[in-house]
Amino acid sequence: MTEPTAYAFLSPEWIEAARAIRDEYADQAGDAPLEVTINVIVANPPFADEPVLGHIDTSGGGLSIDSGHLDAAELTIEVPYDVARSLFVERDPAVAMQAFLEGKIKPTGDVSRLLAIQPPTDAGSTDLAKELAARLDAITA
Repeated sequence: MTEPTAYAFLSPEWIEAARAIRDEYADQAGDAPLEVTINVIVANPPFADEPVLGHIDTSGGGLSIDSGHLDAAELTIEVPYDVARSLFVERDPAVAMQAFLEGKIKPTGDVSRLLAIQPPTDAGSTDLAKELAARLDAITA
């Protein structure tokens, strides 16, 4: 089995590869416990002059993380690229908390919606989350 190609986190190539992985697991994803719509602005990516725009959406039942903004998101979060990478690649919540306290993470809208995004707690979902994380790690430079 050949190793997957690694790309810069959130680059167009990385997003395309991440979508392919998401599509492989689409039938295994459970329903999200609460509906939430959040737009995300990732500032200062090293591969582009413009920020990366994305969103998190559970209004369809499952978790959808994709590029572009939703028209009627409940919350918008602006975050520096290095903080986004620490949170999603290294999965270090302490970095995110510190960045939030330092004002590096800038929320606009209903901040309580952040609490609706909780990691899975049942064993099957946790195993699936670990497998997905490993697959995403493999495509991330």
